Amino acid sequence: MTDVTSSTPTAAPDKTSGLGLPQATALIVGSIIGVGIFNLPGALASYGPISLVAMLLTTVGALALAVMFAALSRRLPADGGPYAYARVAFGNPTGFANAWSYWITAWAGNAAIVTGWVLYVQYVLVSFWPDADTNFWAIIFCLFGLWIPAVINLSGVKNMGVVQVWTSILKFIPLAIMSTVGLFFISTDNFHPFNQSGDTPVQAILGAMAVCLFSYLGVEVASVAAAKVNNPDRNVPRATIFGTLASAVVYLLSLIAVFGILPSSTLGESKAPYSDAFNAMVGNGSTWAGYAVAVAVIISGFGALNGWTMICAEMPLAAANDGLFPKPFARLSSKGVPALGIIASTALASVAMWISYQGSGGYNVFLTLLYMTGITAAIPYAFSALAQIKWRITDQRSVHTPRFVRDVVIAIVSLVFSVLFIIYSRNTGGENEFWVWAPFLMAGGAMLLGIPVYLYQRTRMTQPEPVPEFR
Repeated sequence: MTDVTSSTPTAAPDKTSGLGLPQATALIVGSIIGVGIFNLPGALASYGPISLVAMLLTTVGALALAVMFAALSRRLPADGGPYAYARVAFGNPTGFANAWSYWITAWAGNAAIVTGWVLYVQYVLVSFWPDADTNFWAIIFCLFGLWIPAVINLSGVKNMGVVQVWTSILKFIPLAIMSTVGLFFISTDNFHPFNQSGDTPVQAILGAMAVCLFSYLGVEVASVAAAKVNNPDRNVPRATIFGTLASAVVYLLSLIAVFGILPSSTLGESKAPYSDAFNAMVGNGSTWAGYAVAVAVIISGFGALNGWTMICAEMPLAAANDGLFPKPFARLSSKGVPALGIIASTALASVAMWISYQGSGGYNVFLTLLYMTGITAAIPYAFSALAQIKWRITDQRSVHTPRFVRDVVIAIVSLVFSVLFIIYSRNTGGENEFWVWAPFLMAGGAMLLGIPVYLYQRTRMTQPEPVPEFR
């Protein structure tokens, strides 16, 4: 790897047991397609079908990010992805801020995923166990959803990769059906009124885009886990593009189908919108299709939690190897995994999930954590874009390089989208000021916790290596 480290882990993973192109692509798909898309229609219901425009624009931004990260990973195939780019481009202080912000994204994102995942778990269980539909049991189910993937990750990269491949295949089934067959069940009446938010179309689109972003978190995970990918300079860029394109196609088509099958008023009251849409397709009051879809979503969410649990540990591992995080995060277990990062991140996700359930439930919990992770993810996305712009301008001054205009334009688009995501990541439907700004307060509080860690580690940080030449 380009980013040479000063710490020596206690064990080293066998590279032959790392992630190949199929597993790395599955990691992208499995991390992007979790439960976000399956909960998205309910979360977007207050905006109405205009959310489809927001999803299209968010897809453009996600594809720009994917192309940008693919280019950056070819140049700097270092573990840590966005963290490594920010550190090499702007130094250790900026690198630490991005590592800390992305780490928050990873474990808070797991908390968000599991709160959306549990809605489908309860949808299945409540039919024969009515008491399952309570916050108490939701928290218990969430803890299982967080800690079982942690155990799988602790058992080694190979086991994690196997789970990721199979859950990625299974999760595509309901999305593929909804993206094809579901289109024939659309009623155009359900697309009126197009904008139900009460805001201007521009405000509604930008507000809905902040919600949509969560569904695309994960475009960068192959670059974050570059050290776990075989032949990373070749496989990371390809996995990033292939995985994001595959996710984008089923996202857009399936969301059009769901909004066309069910009116926004029904979606706003649904805990499992894709299940309700499948039931509507089958008709005659049948519920078996909804339950089958719910089971598939549960598997999908489990796969996302499995992939993101690994990412939760990879960022602190990379930062610890460079002296920016405490050294214990760099130690590998006998299975070749950063056990402390996995355990600490899962514990933090458990706490964030539990706090979010106090005095709230359902979509309120999901949306607050969703917006929080949007803020903390957009920061390293923005700095990755700035790094790409800086490096490509420097390249062009030294010698004429190909793809200069393309790379800079894509980086600018990625930067603009990242800034917009931060601005609009607020609970606009909140009943009080705290609820509206809760995502910013939670994200800000989590960022402040990094200050003492930075002060403690700043004399232990190694210096970033020079940026590699353009290729």
